[in-house]
Amino acid sequence: MPNSSSLNEFLLLAFADTRELQLLHFSLFLGIYLAALLGNGLIITAVACDHHLHTPMYFFLLNLSLLDFAFISTTVPKSMSNSLRDTRTISYSGCAAQVFLVVFLLGGEYSLLTVMAYDRYVAICRPLHYGTLMGSRACVRMAAAAWLSGFLNGLVHTANTFSIPLCQGNTVDQFFCEIPQILKLSCSESYLWEVGLLVVSASLAFGCFVFIVLSYVQIFTAVLRIPSEQGRNKAFSMCLPHLAVVSLFLSTSFFAYLKPPSLSSPALDLVVTVLYTVVPPAVNPLIYSMRNKELKDALRKVISWTLFSSGNIAISLHR
Repeated sequence: MPNSSSLNEFLLLAFADTRELQLLHFSLFLGIYLAALLGNGLIITAVACDHHLHTPMYFFLLNLSLLDFAFISTTVPKSMSNSLRDTRTISYSGCAAQVFLVVFLLGGEYSLLTVMAYDRYVAICRPLHYGTLMGSRACVRMAAAAWLSGFLNGLVHTANTFSIPLCQGNTVDQFFCEIPQILKLSCSESYLWEVGLLVVSASLAFGCFVFIVLSYVQIFTAVLRIPSEQGRNKAFSMCLPHLAVVSLFLSTSFFAYLKPPSLSSPALDLVVTVLYTVVPPAVNPLIYSMRNKELKDALRKVISWTLFSSGNIAISLHR
């Protein structure tokens, strides 16, 4: 059996064996990927260009879209490329880079969702102190802390995972490189150190989960005390998109890694992994813009400006 020093590539899990199904997988992933790029790209452009959206809530939303943009670009293009070229391979360095980016971006997104819960808590439960607690410097520091925590998390886990001797082949039972699948290839008890680090990370993630839950308990308590129905509806419209994104992120992630072994099967594992890695980056822009008039108006301006500019370019080229 090969050891880690002689490995120069890994074999990823294929979605299909027949050429027709491989092309179908490529087409489906291409559609989802383009939708994610378009949705997140529009939100990034709208928030950056519209001064009405230069507030803490939209600043964090811009960061979330950047993370989603990067995350779906880490896993989906390689899977599409492999299906199109009828191959399963990924280089050793490519696999290590994928592990780092997946852990980095997932950790950063979870940290950012926690910060966004705090932002909603301050806006609704402590509105008189919002300007002080959520000033521009404070927002930049919190966003930077979210990115940095994800980066350090990815760096530690990647370095530790790929320092473990691997001698159980090079087949990864997933469509991208992830730590649990690579640990299955280890041939010594040194993988227990990485398991310990995963437990520590899971404990920190659980702490963030408790913080989000407690924040929303206080938020809903405060919202229900608002006397006017219009005020309650406005408060709910501020919080429900974030709560929906958090619920989608956590429910799919928890089911992927905490489901009973009796429910585990290669096909189900693949479907669940797609749900938590591919679907959220494509759906999040839709969730945030669905009931947000300010964001809808900004997106319309961006789309109108884009169409107008494209029309002018087309006319110039025609002349």
